[in-house]
Amino acid sequence: MTATSDHQQAAYVAGQAADARVHVELQTGDMTLNIGPQHPATHGTLRIAAQLDGEMVIRADPIMGYMHRGYEKLVEVRTYTQVTSLVNRIDWMGSFANEVPFILAAEQIMEVEAPPRAQWIRTILFELSRIANVSLFLGDMGVQLGALTPVFFAFRDREHVLNQIEAITGGRFHPNFDRIGGLKDDIPKGWIQETKNCMVKMRQFCDEMEDLLVGNAVFQKRCRGVGVIPADVALGYGMSGANLRASGVDWDIRRDVPSPLVYNEVDWKVWTHPDGDSFARYWVRLQETREATHIVDQLLDGIPSGPIMAKVPRIIKVPEGEAYITTENPLGEMGYYVVSKGDLGPFRVKIRTPSFNNISIVPWVMRGVFVPDVITILGSLYFILGDIDR
Repeated sequence: MTATSDHQQAAYVAGQAADARVHVELQTGDMTLNIGPQHPATHGTLRIAAQLDGEMVIRADPIMGYMHRGYEKLVEVRTYTQVTSLVNRIDWMGSFANEVPFILAAEQIMEVEAPPRAQWIRTILFELSRIANVSLFLGDMGVQLGALTPVFFAFRDREHVLNQIEAITGGRFHPNFDRIGGLKDDIPKGWIQETKNCMVKMRQFCDEMEDLLVGNAVFQKRCRGVGVIPADVALGYGMSGANLRASGVDWDIRRDVPSPLVYNEVDWKVWTHPDGDSFARYWVRLQETREATHIVDQLLDGIPSGPIMAKVPRIIKVPEGEAYITTENPLGEMGYYVVSKGDLGPFRVKIRTPSFNNISIVPWVMRGVFVPDVITILGSLYFILGDIDR
């Protein structure tokens, strides 16, 4: 190297050092980042308008309504028997569970009680819907953080549950199987044993998710301490389901609210977690999926004999009255307030969906987090847009 080139290099280094010593405060405005409305972490068409200060979120607003379908008005021009085919599309991942509270509300107004066999099968299908719904979340959460393998496992094993739902109802996603006074059909031959085999596979799936994600150092780093929601804040925003129990609140409608469903006939546990972070929300749902398989096993062993339909008129005409029924759906509390004027269809129906309340926490929980954490938090809250834009 020549003396000239050495001198040029020294001059260049000195110039760079001089520039580094000049402290100039650059004035930059906040930036608005739109997440969605088409984004894997939003589980549908939801837009999060995040206002950023550098890499930090200082404000985040959920913008809904892209797929609003007006179920509460549509049911007013449907008969009671037609409503089930409509409402099981609200949370399309756990469709049979959406039918149950509406049917129970209509039965309460009519003072009709489904036979014990129908209630046991209802409860089994309710829990199968929970397993089919939450199992996909357990795999999909990995995708949000860059792990592709878990979601393939989830799709693989969820098919076993959907096969069992289809075998009894005829529908995989939208069964339209519940009826005022009971069920459309009885269970087919061999279904009980096949469902037990399916529950074994789903417990193996939960074990795989625990190995792949829960015990993974990267997963824990991305989730622990991220999106912490204290119990009082969760209650203040009306959160429910696993999101609430992950904040340490020991509340489950299946156990704590009287219902014709037969959860009191089996032994099971309500899982909670004290941390209230994204990891806790995943962990609680993982344990609840395992618990649901044990509930199904016990119910399958105890199904009573007898009819699956009570004596109801061929043409359903619900007398004048009103009722509110709430159930512990896969995403949280699902409630129907049904008002009847004695016609073939309901006069008014107000639907309380879990996702609408659960997503209300976004402006609070997103303040002060970094951009990558937005995806983690949205994924862990687990909402379905049909459940919001009802």
